[in-house]
Amino acid sequence: MNDRQIRLKKIKLVILDIDGVMTDGSLFFDNQGQEYKAFNSKDGHGIRMLQESGIEVAIITGRSSEIVLHRADNLKINRKFIYQGYRDKRPAFKALLEATQLSAENIAYIGDDVIDLPVMSQVGLAIAVNDAHSFVQQHSHWTTKAKGGRGAVREACEGILDAQGKLENMLQSYLA
Repeated sequence: MNDRQIRLKKIKLVILDIDGVMTDGSLFFDNQGQEYKAFNSKDGHGIRMLQESGIEVAIITGRSSEIVLHRADNLKINRKFIYQGYRDKRPAFKALLEATQLSAENIAYIGDDVIDLPVMSQVGLAIAVNDAHSFVQQHSHWTTKAKGGRGAVREACEGILDAQGKLENMLQSYLA
């Protein structure tokens, strides 16, 4: 068993960044300043699969947006695990550790840019999306094949579930 497999087996919580991870990083604004984001439905189902298997999901993002709350509610992510407006993500991570009583080795973080590194360097499994900044990829345990907002979250979710021996039964349940 390789190092990444060992890390994957320990995961009990996955932290997601939003822009560049849950989305492709594009920001759309209308003439009134209303912000729009596009989320990948397959990524969303991967998050639901994690939750159904008992793995918690959290969000730490540098920007603040009502859209993030709407998406999190849609995915049934606990609002107490949503941290918005944290350019320095370390205080949010510390609060999340306290709220969950988990060890950092039981946490995965999926990120794409250098502001994610202070937390990524502390967790048990640092995952970079395929189009993450090269410096982020260099300091990650795993880089996905898929890009941010284009299936990277789903790939990471299924990788965790597979390593924990839960994926095959979940997939088979869709055939019943």
